[in-house]
Amino acid sequence: MKLKQLTPLMVATGLTAMSGFAQAAELEVTVQNLTRGIYFTPILITAHSPDQQLFNVGEAASTELQAMAEGGDISGLEMAVDALSADTVANPAGGLLMPTAATTTTLSTMDGNTALSIVAMMLPTNDGFIGLNSWMIPDEPGTYTVYLNAYDAGTEANDEIRGGGAPGAPGLPVPPPLEDLVGNGGSGVTSEITNATVHIHPGNLGDNDTEAGMSDISNTVQRWLNPVAMVTVTVSE
Repeated sequence: MKLKQLTPLMVATGLTAMSGFAQAAELEVTVQNLTRGIYFTPILITAHSPDQQLFNVGEAASTELQAMAEGGDISGLEMAVDALSADTVANPAGGLLMPTAATTTTLSTMDGNTALSIVAMMLPTNDGFIGLNSWMIPDEPGTYTVYLNAYDAGTEANDEIRGGGAPGAPGLPVPPPLEDLVGNGGSGVTSEITNATVHIHPGNLGDNDTEAGMSDISNTVQRWLNPVAMVTVTVSE
């Protein structure tokens, strides 16, 4: 995969881009799950060159982004940013990040890696993910907070039924920690992809029938309102 270059910078939260560092800085990055019933798959946190993006809203997802958004596989994105000399931490939580939980890691802006990106799949969803895309790291020491929205990769219909996990396979993956939290026997909310580009996720519809109905997702627990994650970045020299 080639990350996109020489395109307008897309800041995931709509914040104004800030100037880069004249010298390297150390970062402490904390990601907190703000939802009541959504889990995050292994998270990819990377400091990279500001002319690179992991995704762009309104554009088709790359195959690497699709693998992350549909099955939680961050290996393709990790290889892509590593090839660009990014400073990257994969899976800082050591597995799923539970609702309300947080994980912390450290990065550096050395080698011009002055933009921060974060992605992780949201479970249970078909192709939903949290995303921070090329957020310019402030050049002043201090603590900064960024709130992340849920995105839809636009690569899979939001049928909300068990199955899938592999790119292009319908259905949502259900790893063991979620086995008793997701229903069975749903007929499927939809079989159509209404927007084939990366966009703000419309949210889970769900229902209250754990053994039939149209969805295997709970309509009281596994829904959300944006933002779904809070990122706290502490910058030090």
